[in-house]
Amino acid sequence: MILYKDTLKHCQTLEKEFDQIPSERKDILRSLSDYIQGKIEQGETPRINVICTHNSRRSHLGAIWMAAAANYYKLPEVETYSGGTAATAFNRNAVSALKRFGFDVSVSEEKTNNPRYHISWSDEMVPYQAFSKKYDDAPNPVKGFAAVMVCTDAEEACPNVAGAEFKLSIPFSDPKASDGTGREEQTYDDACRQIGREALFAFSRV
Repeated sequence: MILYKDTLKHCQTLEKEFDQIPSERKDILRSLSDYIQGKIEQGETPRINVICTHNSRRSHLGAIWMAAAANYYKLPEVETYSGGTAATAFNRNAVSALKRFGFDVSVSEEKTNNPRYHISWSDEMVPYQAFSKKYDDAPNPVKGFAAVMVCTDAEEACPNVAGAEFKLSIPFSDPKASDGTGREEQTYDDACRQIGREALFAFSRV
């Protein structure tokens, strides 16, 4: 799959920043790499559900970056999902950050409280659908998946994720803290960059 020029450029830049990832986080990410590698070796499709509290920011960014990373490294099929302990909406600041990183975004049902976004990083793909949902709502898997917890609140609320065969916690700072401050663009870009960098690192090890 050929990635859009801008998305490819950002992936290449983030790949050069792996040395910015602390060693303890690399150890956690390697365990995700091992899970993905194991599923592929067994002839199975790895399925990853990225979970935070409201499924509005970090979990979406994580799932989308992981899907793009799988394509960037030309891996066999990998399915990524996102969910929360509650459903709200995919935050527009997070959506805007993805656009700045070269992703193509369109939206349907824009006037609802929970719009459906269609995210693409290649002309050769069916757009990735992103909308807020609970981690166990359709179309998310109910068994045989990895649960990746990206916020401490979700980790505390879901010490056990039903149906998950593998679970890890790798929290990211919530860019929501910048909302209404005038610093949103930089804060959301920083979050998008870190999540993308760490997703690429994990998939580069497969």
